[in-house]
Amino acid sequence: MIPKNALELAKHFEGWSSKPYICPAGFWTIGYGHLWNKKYPSVIINKEQGEKYLQQDMMSALRGTIKYCPILLRDSEEMLGAIVDFVFNLGVGRLQMSTLRRRINQRNWNEVVKELQKWVYGGGKKLPGLILRRKAESLFFNRKGIV
Repeated sequence: MIPKNALELAKHFEGWSSKPYICPAGFWTIGYGHLWNKKYPSVIINKEQGEKYLQQDMMSALRGTIKYCPILLRDSEEMLGAIVDFVFNLGVGRLQMSTLRRRINQRNWNEVVKELQKWVYGGGKKLPGLILRRKAESLFFNRKGIV
């Protein structure tokens, strides 16, 4: 099951768009951050379709997170949800090869928070929205009294 906070984070930081647009990182996107084919720039979706895309994308992010960070299944659902949001936002490949993954699997939560703060670039630029998103994800580790 997709952690509730992962869905909340994604909806908050992605926002909603019924029409395709190019996100700050340069990708065609629709709904709640669903990657879109630029061949179809004039399509319009409703909230129901957007929710469906979000559920599918989040399930994919959850599977990737569990594959590379199975240790999170033994910790809080909120910590899992924070990393699922990270994977939803940046893709599982970013997690797979990252120091963040190593710190998670070491259960080094202080370093996890520090590593999250490094992932704030999109299209080669430091993006204010990503800075806020990483801080929000980090809060789920801070709440545990770990940091």
